[in-house]
Amino acid sequence: METPIRHNSFGLPVIVPTSEAARILNRHSDTLRRWASRRTGPISPVRVNGRLGWRVSDLQALLAGEVK
Repeated sequence: METPIRHNSFGLPVIVPTSEAARILNRHSDTLRRWASRRTGPISPVRVNGRLGWRVSDLQALLAGEVK
């Protein structure tokens, strides 16, 4: 079961599941899971109902080169 996509008051996603985050970053979902389990990635997930979720703001910052 996937993490439900959380939306802000404007209807935009705030947290996306690992599969969607991987697609946005052009990475395999296992890479993001590895980042989470080893705590070695440039961004960290949040837990939503026991599942990994990724903040859209963190994904945007990573893509913009604001996160190393």
